[in-house]
Amino acid sequence: MREAVVDASEHAGLVARLERELLDSKARIDALTQQLDWFKRQIFGRKSEKRLLVDPAHQPLLDGLLDDASPPGAQQPLERISYERRKGKVRNENCVTEQGLRFDASVPVETITLSAPQLHGPQADDWEIIAYKRTRRLAQRPGSYVVPEYVRPVLRRKSTATLLTVPAPSALWEGTFADVSLIAGLVQDKCVYYLPLYRQHQRLAASGITVSRQLLSTWVHRAAELLRPIHDAQLRSILQSKVLAMDDTPIRAGRDPAKHKMKRAYLWPVYGDRDEVTFTFSTTRGRAHVLATLGGFAGTLLCDGHEAYLHYARITRDVTHAQCWAHTRRHFEGAQSSEPAAVAEALALIGELYRVEKHIRKEGLSGEVKLACRIEHARPVCDAFFAWCDQQCHRLELLPKDPFSIALAYAMQRLGALSVYLSDPEVAIDTNHIERAIRPIAIGRKN
Repeated sequence: MREAVVDASEHAGLVARLERELLDSKARIDALTQQLDWFKRQIFGRKSEKRLLVDPAHQPLLDGLLDDASPPGAQQPLERISYERRKGKVRNENCVTEQGLRFDASVPVETITLSAPQLHGPQADDWEIIAYKRTRRLAQRPGSYVVPEYVRPVLRRKSTATLLTVPAPSALWEGTFADVSLIAGLVQDKCVYYLPLYRQHQRLAASGITVSRQLLSTWVHRAAELLRPIHDAQLRSILQSKVLAMDDTPIRAGRDPAKHKMKRAYLWPVYGDRDEVTFTFSTTRGRAHVLATLGGFAGTLLCDGHEAYLHYARITRDVTHAQCWAHTRRHFEGAQSSEPAAVAEALALIGELYRVEKHIRKEGLSGEVKLACRIEHARPVCDAFFAWCDQQCHRLELLPKDPFSIALAYAMQRLGALSVYLSDPEVAIDTNHIERAIRPIAIGRKN
């Protein structure tokens, strides 16, 4: 009897252990499936975050048109329709169309006069030019480099037998052979047109010019130092804002000799009230850089859910921490495959908040009128959203590591920070304006 009891208890323990292992395996499989779905969306999915409210595959308007279509061969009665419409716009030759061209005075115009064969034949005396017609086209010339050579006279004063040389034009740095136009072009091609230095080096070589690639990097670094006073002045101006947005994006900078690859670093854009944006650099994503950059800033800090910003707002007096609704929405959007119905409800509620913001932008509301609109229309939706999240958190079948559970926890932990924009009309609902400033960096990173 005792052995039977022992066997039964061992069997029950084995079953319980197997059930736990099965649940753990299921949770791990679900997590890996979510990761795979996320990677698929990044590669093959839509990049736009705009929510499609109508399924394009089931458009009732098109279905109705197809249902009402007449069978082949059926003749429909004809009727005469008369109406008036405006005449087409009269366009000149400089209008921006397929037939026109528009450019400003900075674009050089090369005049090429064509010769008429009739003026050079045996009957040339029978022809005369009475007018000229001009046809303009847009052409491209390959990028070129020029070597300015300054010829300076050497003078000798007869009375004293001393020599004097006319000085050469001053350069950016002593001893450099780079003209200021070359330095400006390097920086512009790298930072504005996303052309890495190694490609610019290849272009120089293709033009017959041999320089060290390391020298190009040195020139860009020294040019950045020349621009540092402008950057520092702009950052000081931004830190005087009442509402300040901050974000970060990874880049590759500097080579790690141990790992034989580029080091990972970060650029931190800071966006102010007057649409000014400046970027700071750090080798880590830690909170120390946020504290060093913002210093004694006083106002509202709008950012994503990174812990460094929360820590800064917690230890800094006179700083209100506001967070981005777009990041909250992305967490729910990432859980669509696991909880499609619940995620649809969350996205619908968040969509109502953005619909209020769209109305505010369309009507051009600001100040107290904008705040009153948010309180009347957005606050009830926000309260309903968090009440719905709290209700969903009590579902017993949700696992803690489920993407939908993570999205709920993300939203509930940031209830206060996500509601800040409802009490301050100067605070944006998200950080999309600063993410648009990061977009060129992402393009350059791909290059």
